[in-house]
Amino acid sequence: MTNLFDHSPKKAGYTFPPEWGRHEATWLTWPHKEESWPGKMNAIYTPYCQFIKAVAEGEKVRINVNDEETKAFAIGKLTEQGANLSQIEFYFNPSNDAWCRDHGPAFLINPSAESKKVIVDWGYNAWGGKYPPFEQDDIIPTLIADHLDIPVFNPGIVMEGGSVEFNGAGTILTTTACLLNKNRNPHLNKEQIEEYLKECYGVEQILWLGDGIVGDDTDGHIDDITRFVNEDTVLTVVESNPLDENYLLLQENLQALKSMTLLNGKPLNIVKLPMPSPVIHEDTRLPASYANFYIANAVVVVPTFRDVNDQKAIDIIQGVFPDRRVVGIDSIDIIWGLGSFHCLSQQEPAV
Repeated sequence: MTNLFDHSPKKAGYTFPPEWGRHEATWLTWPHKEESWPGKMNAIYTPYCQFIKAVAEGEKVRINVNDEETKAFAIGKLTEQGANLSQIEFYFNPSNDAWCRDHGPAFLINPSAESKKVIVDWGYNAWGGKYPPFEQDDIIPTLIADHLDIPVFNPGIVMEGGSVEFNGAGTILTTTACLLNKNRNPHLNKEQIEEYLKECYGVEQILWLGDGIVGDDTDGHIDDITRFVNEDTVLTVVESNPLDENYLLLQENLQALKSMTLLNGKPLNIVKLPMPSPVIHEDTRLPASYANFYIANAVVVVPTFRDVNDQKAIDIIQGVFPDRRVVGIDSIDIIWGLGSFHCLSQQEPAV
């Protein structure tokens, strides 16, 4: 495997910056797949466009669309919500689905390199082949690299943006439930996956949690449970009801976090976030979590669920982001797609 990494992003001095670092833009893929939101497709566009409006206050929003008709439809919906269209750009990159965190480009930067920005185009198989077809989503990062005229690295294995969290100081946080699942890279063991992560993201340390929350069809993405908010602080969701099916697994995650140390030898500074009450639709428990917030230049957008804990979660998140306005946006309809604002977005760093 060593030969594969002779010219890795890490060897070339590139790193994946943390989400709170300055963005040039946020990338999205316009939702159009009815099967992802059966019966609610029209309902998601209002909160989705409210999200875009909020993010566009502080950065460009770049949206993948299938065609001119989709672009015109998107402009209409964004205009209804009063979004600043001068901050919004459209790219004709046809897609199968809307989850840009997972199929979108992983941007790495090296300010001293000739190409200050590169894209890593991981393989994408719709969370272990659950939702075919996904061939169009799989090539979107390279299409974006072509648009931007920047280099592309192709590791040749499956990896999703929602499965990894970065502290910007050499550490990744992830889950065994997702990255060691045999529906992703069955030919690789834990040590081999760690080598890919280190070489392709430019990091030194991988910290592993266990399971994700109930209802998460990604097999346990980290961005529904634990998020870095600075180099040594994480927000992690905990369930207060001992009878809830998330209670024990989130307690196990909390205990694991307490045992971890960073590269500088420090333990993690852990801030607890509540969970909303179970969100059920058509007898399905949905992966509703306040941890699926998105950190933009001007705002932090938090999914809310018409729950007693909504404001409590917003206040906690505001406490760790004093330099940004925290915005809660109703996610009751969007979460029927089994993801929220972080799952839908991918940041492009400024450099």
